[in-house]
Amino acid sequence: MMVSYTLADGLRVGVEHLWPLAVLPVAVALLTYIVVWGDYGPRSASARSRRLLFGSRVLVVVLLIVAAMGPYTVQTRETAGEPSVTLLADESASMAVYPNTTDSLVGDIEDEGVPVTKATVGSGNDSRLGDGIAANLRENGTVVVLSDGQVTDGRSLSAAADEANALNATVSSVGISPTETERAVSIAGPQTVSAGLPTEFTVSLGAVEQSGSATVTVSVDGETVTTESVAAGESFAVSQSFNDTGTHRMTARVEGEDVYDVNDVYYRSVRVVEKPDLLYVSGGNYPLGDYLGDLYDVTEAETVPGDLDNYSAVVVQDRPANRLGNVSALQEHVIDGGGLVMVGGDNAYDNGGYEESPVASMLPVRVGNATGGTANIVLAIDVSGSSKEGLGVQKAVALDVLDQLGDENKVGVVAFNYRAFRVAELQQLGGNREAIADRIRRLQSGGATDIAVGLQGADELMGDEEGTIILLSDGNDYLGPPSAVANQLGREGTRIIGVGAAKRVNEPKMKRIASESGGSYFSASETDRLRLLFGGGSRQYEGQNLTIVTPDTFITSGVTLTANPGQANRVAVKSGADFQVATADGEPAIASWRFGLGRVVSITAYDDDGTLGGLLRKPDSLVVTKSVNYAVGDPARTSTGVTAVSDARVGREATLTYRGENRPSAEDVSIRQVGESVYEGTFTPREVGYHDVLGTEYAANYPAEYGAFGRSQQLESVVEATGGQTFAPDDGAAIARLARQQSTRVRTVRDSWGWLALLAALLVFLAEVVGRRVQVYRGRTTLESGLP
Repeated sequence: MMVSYTLADGLRVGVEHLWPLAVLPVAVALLTYIVVWGDYGPRSASARSRRLLFGSRVLVVVLLIVAAMGPYTVQTRETAGEPSVTLLADESASMAVYPNTTDSLVGDIEDEGVPVTKATVGSGNDSRLGDGIAANLRENGTVVVLSDGQVTDGRSLSAAADEANALNATVSSVGISPTETERAVSIAGPQTVSAGLPTEFTVSLGAVEQSGSATVTVSVDGETVTTESVAAGESFAVSQSFNDTGTHRMTARVEGEDVYDVNDVYYRSVRVVEKPDLLYVSGGNYPLGDYLGDLYDVTEAETVPGDLDNYSAVVVQDRPANRLGNVSALQEHVIDGGGLVMVGGDNAYDNGGYEESPVASMLPVRVGNATGGTANIVLAIDVSGSSKEGLGVQKAVALDVLDQLGDENKVGVVAFNYRAFRVAELQQLGGNREAIADRIRRLQSGGATDIAVGLQGADELMGDEEGTIILLSDGNDYLGPPSAVANQLGREGTRIIGVGAAKRVNEPKMKRIASESGGSYFSASETDRLRLLFGGGSRQYEGQNLTIVTPDTFITSGVTLTANPGQANRVAVKSGADFQVATADGEPAIASWRFGLGRVVSITAYDDDGTLGGLLRKPDSLVVTKSVNYAVGDPARTSTGVTAVSDARVGREATLTYRGENRPSAEDVSIRQVGESVYEGTFTPREVGYHDVLGTEYAANYPAEYGAFGRSQQLESVVEATGGQTFAPDDGAAIARLARQQSTRVRTVRDSWGWLALLAALLVFLAEVVGRRVQVYRGRTTLESGLP
């Protein structure tokens, strides 16, 4: 059995075994009998000499026993090493806007007596910065990165940070400022649109600007549609309707002098197909029919017919279940990829007997009171070091979130850094609200961040029940794969609602984690929307008009709501469906989900006269249009030939989708079958501009290296997460000091001292023997033992 004691800060002593102590009394008794009590006749030594010999032999035995026990000490020590600096220099194209300070920085560091190993981590159109950092990491080491942090290929910076943390290594950077102007224009928007429908495209200008704003011109098929003055990092929307089917060219061009010309033009190929064919089923003359007729090719009917093959989607308004028509055909239509929009009214949903109809299984809502249910909810609160300064903010947000949840819910709390800690078990919130709040107030911060571990801990607390995890974090995670865990939780029926709870939030990551599970993301100022989801009867939401519950979805993105319909069918959103829009009093107004291969939208808010009222007037009408477009899905899904080409960039592999009975072939295109009559082809564009593949035009743009300029915030996050520093380009002396500090390591050292006890026993024994021989040589005794 091992025993140890702490004597001082950083010093612990102990022994490996205690059993040798059992030998001590036996050895002492034996020595007493032989040395002290033994009778050796008239030539025996004196009693005093025997006592001295006895003491000497007992000391030797004690030292031997101590050696057998295995004494040891454990202490921390500083050990000096040879300082050196690994400098990773990015020489890719995006670095051309910065002054070249690499050689001067290397010279400054070496002038301080610290050798420098320089490695190039990017060149030309290739920025594999994450790979370069990972390849140069050493245990307990540090690397200094001279780069803008823009990664175009290879592993991400967050993955490199994971490896750095695993090796206890640090990543530092050199803070560089651009001295040249460089602009990169781009267009984002759908590749396939319907003829006659207004479609919104976003034109963005990524730039490091030395001379203010720049002029961006957008043209369609060679004709200018708009010219805007745009500052660096800004964007503007272009609404465009295409009346003719076929392929159209949308081109954006930025004016002005800069380093590169290749990224001054962006090409966008837009495929325009015929207006989708819609079936509109209603029992009256509603304004929605006329509204849809202006946007789509609409066929009107009073009931659903048996043949729906010619329709992309079916819109049903205010029809009771017994007058819907062929519900079986409607189900088959949706399962096979068609769309359905079910619009409420005085004769629909709770007023139309839907709960007893087969149509109920297709809808994203169930008939009944939206505020009458309960939910299992676990708050997962980030208390890691990355959120240390904002822990007060996170506690406040967590308490605010708790205040939004109704008493009927079961709520538990998990705190996490690189481990998960149970703060409060899953329990009924009513009656336990203050106790849970008090535990949240007592949380303290520290440690690395692993959101994946936090999500797993929350899931374990949830047990076998399905429920919701409300993740409160800054999103700055460099240890685990949170998106993969979120995806798995979503498949198991647990969704994640992300809440950005910090001064600086990595919103893209938080949104990605939420979306992977089928959940949504709210900023800290939007937590009142949780009342719409979990408020129940004790925490009713109160607003003035329609409210977006789940922002940034296909239906709600870019939508502004001002209408306040006077009525709403009594429904509740089903688990797994998206609660898109709520009424002023928190009832579901719009919900959606996937059913089979198709999409279904429920619009349950309506006006007092049975119409949609303000929902058909701008700006609210956009949410109706987008709801129908969501149900329609890909308007080209039933087309043949090339139906889609991914965004193509020069030098990078692009993908096309082909539908047809026979396998196509084209030069420099690798094609494989991925489904029945569906083929996927890959090819690599060599030049920017508009090109043709398999009879379809597509656009190829500049390499990704020319699309992002300026210092990446993610590099700063990696530096912070690994405990590194940011240096000025002329601060070689500070980098040298860091290298010296890093070379001096604090280690835990264990020393065994059994040998010292053995040596002492030997010395005592030899001293005793030598002392007795001296007595004989000097004539002080005539006994051979040397004892007087």
